[in-house]
Amino acid sequence: VSFFVFLKKRAARYCLPVLHRSFSFQIIGRPKRVPAHSEPGGGNDLGLQFRLKILVFYLVFYGFLAAIFIGTIQVLLLTISEFEPKYQDRVAPPGLSTSPITIKTELKFQPSVQKSYEVFVKHLDNLLSEYSLEKQEEKSLFETCGEIPLTYTQRGNFDESNGQKGACKFDRRWLANCSGIDDTTYGYSTGKPCIIAKLNRIFKFLPQPPDNGTEIPEDLSLKYNQYIIPIHCHVKREEDKDKLGPVEYYGMGGFGGFPLHYYPYYGKRLHSNYLQPLVAIQFTNVTMNEPVRIECKAYGKNIGYSEKDRFQGRFDVKIEMNS
Repeated sequence: VSFFVFLKKRAARYCLPVLHRSFSFQIIGRPKRVPAHSEPGGGNDLGLQFRLKILVFYLVFYGFLAAIFIGTIQVLLLTISEFEPKYQDRVAPPGLSTSPITIKTELKFQPSVQKSYEVFVKHLDNLLSEYSLEKQEEKSLFETCGEIPLTYTQRGNFDESNGQKGACKFDRRWLANCSGIDDTTYGYSTGKPCIIAKLNRIFKFLPQPPDNGTEIPEDLSLKYNQYIIPIHCHVKREEDKDKLGPVEYYGMGGFGGFPLHYYPYYGKRLHSNYLQPLVAIQFTNVTMNEPVRIECKAYGKNIGYSEKDRFQGRFDVKIEMNS
């Protein structure tokens, strides 16, 4: 009991004078708020001052956090080039993409029925519309680089010191039967379908041609060129070998491959007009009413293949022509 009496005396001595400014206490019962008009200055002024202090505190606090965030981003941007990716040590070899784009990479159609292949023709038209000479001549940064494959074209540093980089023209007429000029159906109406392939863009990448010998199929050795990344197609199953028939390849200089002088690629900021070289592949005598699974590969010393990615350096397609 004496302990509680002690606490009561201490509270009466030290706490009550302070609390009396805002509250009026009764001996028995709960504290009662003193009306604002009975205090000097009014309670509303005290509440307003308190809210203003809270507002100022949070403004300063969040402003400080925002300043730290903005400063960190600015420091990060100073270490990054807008023209060159900072880390490229884990970039995979280029993928091999194709047109027409199909579900499950299957080309199933009837040569006598236009509606069965018109979507394939549309995809090829969209791709080759960018490769018309008229459109390329409208842009001053396109250069005429000849009609035979050459070695790499170095265009200076990978920065803005020399401004926008030029790009070699690619004439769609080099794709011959698959150019869409003489045959607007790209061979689908005659049962000789075309596929167009290209290597995906990789900044600074210089594809290295294979050695002429055991690294490439025998068919490629006969048309070997040291300035070409060749491409070759074959059936995936040996029992389908007789169903494929002859395969024709069309590209620059009559070679079925990608010329080296279109590389390296300087990135979207410096090489905005860049067009990848194309290779057209035409299957001229595929067996009717028989599905054939075909695999096509690009061959190069630094072009690899992966079981996890079936488009890395290669692609496969299933062709089924019905009568």
